[in-house]
Amino acid sequence: MSEQRPDRRQLRNLSYAGMFAALTALLTAALHIPVTNGYIHCGDAVIYLSAALLPTHYAVGASAVGGMLADIIAGYPVYALPTFLIKGLLAACFSLTGGSRLLCGRRFAAMALCTVISVAGYWLTAVLLYGGWQAQLAATVPGNLVQAAASAGIYTAAAFALNKTQNRSAGEGGAFRF
Repeated sequence: MSEQRPDRRQLRNLSYAGMFAALTALLTAALHIPVTNGYIHCGDAVIYLSAALLPTHYAVGASAVGGMLADIIAGYPVYALPTFLIKGLLAACFSLTGGSRLLCGRRFAAMALCTVISVAGYWLTAVLLYGGWQAQLAATVPGNLVQAAASAGIYTAAAFALNKTQNRSAGEGGAFRF
């Protein structure tokens, strides 16, 4: 029986996925502002970055695990499973609809779609956990919109910086690749 060895690309992608999961967990759990039913954080920017740079299945795994670990570390374990699902969906959406470049119209459209997924997902989670769909609109939607806007801004700044770095080192055009 012969063993299959992972090729370098698989190993590299798995390593980067682990790094992105750790960064998502760290930036979400350590740098957050508590609000009514959770907290505002910039971890979604890392999710967008992983979805732009990694193959979809690696980005989904890194994002889902990193987000879930952040909720557990930050003391919100009741949100761990919904976060696992929501953050995985964000990464899949951003990866599949975002195009091949770090910054383009499709990436901005993907961020808008991810905002809808995140806001709706956490609103539904709050309704299931606490009840009162109207009250949860007021309690969850504004904070999640602020978080989505901040994460989109942080991603845009990081992607702009990566594009500048890549354009200097590899010439103009194309996507940043590891």
